[in-house]
Amino acid sequence: MTQQRQQLSFGLIGWGYWGPKLARNLESLPQASLEIVADLDPMSLAKVSAERPWIKTTTRVEDVFSSNVDGIVIATPVSTHFDLARKALGHGKHILVEKPLTTSVCEAEELIALAERERRTLMVGHTFEYSPAVTQLRQLIQDGELGNIYCVEIERLNLGLFRTDIDVIWDLAPHDASILLAILDRSPSKVQAHAHAHLHPAIYDVAHLDLEYESGTTAHIHVSWLHPAKVRRVTVIGDSRMAIYDDTNPAEMLKVFNKGADVGVDPVFSYRHGAITIPHIEWMEPLRLECEDFAHAIRTGEEPRANGRAGLEVVRILTAAQESLLVRQIA
Repeated sequence: MTQQRQQLSFGLIGWGYWGPKLARNLESLPQASLEIVADLDPMSLAKVSAERPWIKTTTRVEDVFSSNVDGIVIATPVSTHFDLARKALGHGKHILVEKPLTTSVCEAEELIALAERERRTLMVGHTFEYSPAVTQLRQLIQDGELGNIYCVEIERLNLGLFRTDIDVIWDLAPHDASILLAILDRSPSKVQAHAHAHLHPAIYDVAHLDLEYESGTTAHIHVSWLHPAKVRRVTVIGDSRMAIYDDTNPAEMLKVFNKGADVGVDPVFSYRHGAITIPHIEWMEPLRLECEDFAHAIRTGEEPRANGRAGLEVVRILTAAQESLLVRQIA
């Protein structure tokens, strides 16, 4: 374990959708500062300078690598993650990479090996894994409060944001794959996918992923850029109780239902209908908790929750889904 340090400095590569959000949370950490921001767009950097004149800006990522910052946050298109992360680790920096970690399993494995050799933190931006509601849901499952888990249904739907660099699976499903890994604490044994491209013939905008586990548990992920309403919902069906995590409902983000079906009663099974419990959740912004975990890992040398191996498992799931689509196309 490394000796704990007090003051931390960060560099940020990428000032797109996530950049400003990450900057706000990094700056709010105690005894930490954001020192430098890099982006290829001078207009974006002009906004940074206008709002934060004390931060150095640059269009050269090399300036971030050669700086004296302790950690670098990479919030760029996924196709650039591997190269930027490899160079950052090579310069002795701790890194937090936006999801998904890489575009391939072998790239993720290489980054994990490099981080271990350099003794540097490798963390992935699995933001929803840090939601207090997801943490509570995980605890309910781990404590056996829901009984044996039959299945998990996840929906992440909205109208947009349509992207041309990746499809909806690689854009949205990393969130849900990381949630599944967190609450079930295991990887699937089988992944199948169905996807459709409605707006652009080469880019899937609606997809369904079916996952199977050795325990008999199944999971289904539905992601879409073409849906009239914003939906972020996780439904867990257990043989004792059921639960729904709804990220769009802050007042009732987690509900536990004392209902289900009992097998082996007359005539074959019967339904149970009981009370609905809404656990009290001390809310904190998941992205803030993610940044805190990154800072803690740098200071102590401990593994962050969303570490490189968690990122690798998510990439494995996405890759398996992609390969199943290719097999279906050939068939």
